[in-house]
Amino acid sequence: MQISSRFTIAIHIFACMETFGGEYKITSDFLASSIHVNPVIIRKILLQLKNAGLIQVARGTGGTTAARPIEEITFYDVYLAVDLLEDGDLFHFHENPNPACPVGRNIHNALDGRLADIQHAMENEMKKYTIADVVKDIKQCIETS
Repeated sequence: MQISSRFTIAIHIFACMETFGGEYKITSDFLASSIHVNPVIIRKILLQLKNAGLIQVARGTGGTTAARPIEEITFYDVYLAVDLLEDGDLFHFHENPNPACPVGRNIHNALDGRLADIQHAMENEMKKYTIADVVKDIKQCIETS
């Protein structure tokens, strides 16, 4: 199991918007140069963030900005926007365990609740961190380097 790189790219996008937004127009090409990925990937993630109501994208000369204060945008918000979960579940259970096998017949009973607890714990931790936390840390690193 691994959360896709879309999550960290999205966090990187927000950090760039906050760090450079006053000096530069934040476009997919600008972001791609910092993140070092194809601008097409950036545009797809920007669309996901926009559809989730986390950013505003002004076509043409406008650039991209956060749709609300970054102190209010949590890692969980970003995760929901860019890491599409199948049926809302982080863990994809293998298909059709053998009902004739005692393990196969009972594996869901043994795992389902535990996996749901793990997902809820991770999601609750993600709610504790905001984009503002990341931007603050990056600015501290810039000042000390």
